[in-house]
Amino acid sequence: MSTRYQVVNPYQGEVIGEYGYTSAEAALAAIATLKAGQRMAKAMVAHERADVLRKLAGLLERHGETLARLITAETGKTISDARVELSRAVNTTIASAEEARQIHGEALDSDAYAPSRGRIGLVCWRPLGTVLCITPFNFPLNIAMHKIGPAFAAGNCILFKPGPANTASARLLTELCYQAGIPQDVLQLCIPSLPDMAAIIGHPDIDAINFTGGTAAADAIAAAAGYKKLLLELGGNDPLILMPDGDVDAAVEAAINQRFATAGQRCTAAKRVFLHRDVHAAFRERLLARTRQLVVGDPSLEETFVGPVIHADAAAAVMAGIEQAVAAGASLLCGGKREGNVILPTILDQVTDQCALMTEELFGPVIPLAVFDSLTELIARINNTPYGLQAGVFTQDLRVIRQLFEALDVGSLMANDGPGFRAEHFPFGGVKGSGVGREGVKYAIREMSIQKTLVL
Repeated sequence: MSTRYQVVNPYQGEVIGEYGYTSAEAALAAIATLKAGQRMAKAMVAHERADVLRKLAGLLERHGETLARLITAETGKTISDARVELSRAVNTTIASAEEARQIHGEALDSDAYAPSRGRIGLVCWRPLGTVLCITPFNFPLNIAMHKIGPAFAAGNCILFKPGPANTASARLLTELCYQAGIPQDVLQLCIPSLPDMAAIIGHPDIDAINFTGGTAAADAIAAAAGYKKLLLELGGNDPLILMPDGDVDAAVEAAINQRFATAGQRCTAAKRVFLHRDVHAAFRERLLARTRQLVVGDPSLEETFVGPVIHADAAAAVMAGIEQAVAAGASLLCGGKREGNVILPTILDQVTDQCALMTEELFGPVIPLAVFDSLTELIARINNTPYGLQAGVFTQDLRVIRQLFEALDVGSLMANDGPGFRAEHFPFGGVKGSGVGREGVKYAIREMSIQKTLVL
């Protein structure tokens, strides 16, 4: 395998950077640095960590436009979408600063059960040590801060491993972390080749792994990790549901924003749209009308809503999913064409549950429509997938919301919104093949900590 790699602009096809992978020797040196830095990390008290994160939030704002344009060049994300990500990353950093001051345990009375022993148990949260934080290409800044922020707030050292496509933005983020006051002995950037990753994951001085990405990579991480704490945020095949009493226009907007934005490359994207038969036609026509208004193409332009997918292989996979659905009888209502790495926003009707668009996680601007008649039927169809991240339902009936909340195999259900909703301080994560553990700043801090009990 080559020791160097290139970063290619997904829209223009131009090489915008060439870098060397972190060597195995350099990665081991970084791990050793962090092991030694654990004393320094633990010595920083809560208010000091909070102040550093607050300063980092300010630096992210100050360098926001530079970071946003780097993200657009590296990933093809539209500039408007990149700016939204930047603002969310600032919020995540601020939330991490505030939660650093709020890490607290509890006191337990031993006399709750006989015999009386007159002792008190003080339960505290303490850092794990060194956390390997692995981030994907699609939200290179905000997902990074969902890992770095809580890990640092908890008092851990951090080995930051971004996707190679995000090298320039990751380097700038790391430099801003240092400027804010995170010591280099506490945070190290590392982009090794895939063959070297197994040794890093299994290294005894890596105490936990916080990963966002695909299930195949997660399987490899779990196999190599051994007895380490794992926080795995994986894929989704998230449904958007429209009931007969739901707001059709709001559902259309949610589908547009949560499937076509970021060119559909989101784990929480509305990847399956289930329409009650009574509202199927109305939703379909309004969705088509709105889709035809979208500006597609150059992600660096302010008006562009749909840019390219990350690379040619990703574009080919999306087109294969579209073609399979059409071959299985789906109606192609719009799109279905590729221009370089840009997939035109695509809507397919009457997509069968057996199509890859409905059973697999496909990263692309494609909305498959399916019709249902009853909740019982709908629940079984939605749950018939290896994923279980989030779901959204549009209805005014609280009984329906409660029934879906209890019956669907998902981590979160959004009422009168699509499945793509996320707030930085809410718990985030799924069930089944969608992951293990929860992010969301407060919850991620606990995932990256250990409980210790002092008995007095």
